[in-house]
Amino acid sequence: MNHGIKTMLFPVKDAARAKSLFGKLLGIEPHVDSAYYVGFKVGDQEIGLLPNGHGTGMSGPVGYFRVDDIKKTLDTLVEEGAQVLQPIKDVGRGAMVASVKDADGNPIGLLQTP
Repeated sequence: MNHGIKTMLFPVKDAARAKSLFGKLLGIEPHVDSAYYVGFKVGDQEIGLLPNGHGTGMSGPVGYFRVDDIKKTLDTLVEEGAQVLQPIKDVGRGAMVASVKDADGNPIGLLQTP
């Protein structure tokens, strides 16, 4: 089952500057503030800043669809012609992410949480 886009990740080069900008934009402090990830919770939406995002090939924001079965969803998208950008990866606490590129070059993120 797909629960829609619940997470938007933004690659950033200057985490402190981006954290300040997004904090003012959203009117809240981050609930996660580490060297690898800065996360803001807005309702049931997660807005994440990735200081190393550009180094992993991200060139802009990516929406992550929350799915119940990341492997099945990834396999289905590949069968439909999508190309894997990031294979399934455990990012901690049982969360798994992956991303693909559709035929038009659009990145699509997948997120499975416990």
